[in-house]
Amino acid sequence: MVDEGGLDAVEGRIDGWQAGFEQRAAQARELGARLAGLTVTAESDDGLVAVTVGQGGRLTGVRLEEGIRGRPAGETAREILAALEVAQAAFADRAASATAETIGADSATGQAVIASFFRPPT
Repeated sequence: MVDEGGLDAVEGRIDGWQAGFEQRAAQARELGARLAGLTVTAESDDGLVAVTVGQGGRLTGVRLEEGIRGRPAGETAREILAALEVAQAAFADRAASATAETIGADSATGQAVIASFFRPPT
C-alpha cells in the first residue's frame, strides 16, 4: 500500500513526465512547421542557372535564363548539379540550425534529425 506522501511523489513524477512529453511535442510541432516552410535557392556564378530545394532538400525548381542557350548541354548540366549541391548543403545547414533552436542539437532526437539531413542521397 502507498501512503499519502508516496502517492503525492508518484503523482508529481507523472505530472513531470506529462509536462516533458507536452514540451517535446510542442517542440516537434514547431520544428515540423519550420522545416515544412524551408526553401533554399542557389544560383550559378553568372546567374544563368538557379535551383530551389524544399522539404527534405528535394529539388523543387530549376530556372534557366535565356543566355544559357549558347552553352553546351554538358556545361549546363554541370551548372545545374553544382547549384543543386550548394542549395542542398545550405538547406541542411538551415535545417540543423532550426533543429538546434527548437529541440536542441545535444539531445538524441536532435542529433538524429540533424544527421538525417547530412546523409548522402540514396
